[in-house]
Amino acid sequence: MNVTNMIKNYFRTNQGVLDYYRKYGWKTAARDVLHDLIGSFLFAMGVVYFAEKAPFVPGGITGVSMIIHHYIPSLGIGLVSLLINIPVALTCFLMLGRVFFFKSVKSMVICAIFTDYLIKPLGFYPEASSNPLLTALFAGALYGMGLALIYMPGSSTGGTDFIIMTIRKLKPHLSIGTISIFVDGTVILAGGLVFGNEGAYNINAVLYGILMTFVSTTIIDKLMFGSGSRRMLLIVSDKAQEVARAIMDEISRGVTVMDVRGAYTGLPHQMLMCVCSKVEVTHARRIIRHIDSNAIVTLSTVDEAYGKGFLDHAENS
Repeated sequence: MNVTNMIKNYFRTNQGVLDYYRKYGWKTAARDVLHDLIGSFLFAMGVVYFAEKAPFVPGGITGVSMIIHHYIPSLGIGLVSLLINIPVALTCFLMLGRVFFFKSVKSMVICAIFTDYLIKPLGFYPEASSNPLLTALFAGALYGMGLALIYMPGSSTGGTDFIIMTIRKLKPHLSIGTISIFVDGTVILAGGLVFGNEGAYNINAVLYGILMTFVSTTIIDKLMFGSGSRRMLLIVSDKAQEVARAIMDEISRGVTVMDVRGAYTGLPHQMLMCVCSKVEVTHARRIIRHIDSNAIVTLSTVDEAYGKGFLDHAENS
């Protein structure tokens, strides 16, 4: 393939990304880069200042990179992560689409630069190892905040994110949480061998690695979904209209009415769907119990709710 064809193929491949920013505006591109810069700074702080100095490892590609860096110090953690992510990203390219792929590569490069070249020259090295519990907590908090900021515009730091999202597209019925725990757990357990003294297994490194991963995962969930988290009620009742009217009048929440049929009896029923806040759900359940104590009610968590009475759609654009 000559140079001209290579250039044509490059721009043809990147057209999806250019169309994306033309559609949503270059302010979106600037916002994405800002998220990457701040997120990468926090991410690198958590890894370089805390986890690496403790030492213990989080799960995923970052943990693998820290283990390799431990044995080959000349290879930076960010560089190793980038080298591991390249074949993974290329493998998953067709499954995840051009926009997500190139946005993620951008984030991966920025993250690697911060981790290897921008954080250490600042010269701030706290004595993290003197209190490993605080180290794990702060490492997880910074690591989680950094990743959440990178994830918010629809990007990724690669690694297991690519693998998990690809598996999710291929097998949407599989539990992503279970897959994540298996992958991360394997890396964290390996950290116990790496950071053991004189061949002894370092169980503390494993425990602190688990704590860091738990804290970072919790932070990511809270930052990305916590502010918009709601509860969804599905109500099957013979007094559906009366229940719906009471919910609308007393807690001012909209209710959707659906016609359904019981599989066992074959009888028609009406099912109500209502999305409300955590506080309002208690009042709604009290209303339902008062009007129809035989109603079937299921309650689930909604990560985010957009529209009238909830978050503005612009907040997710």
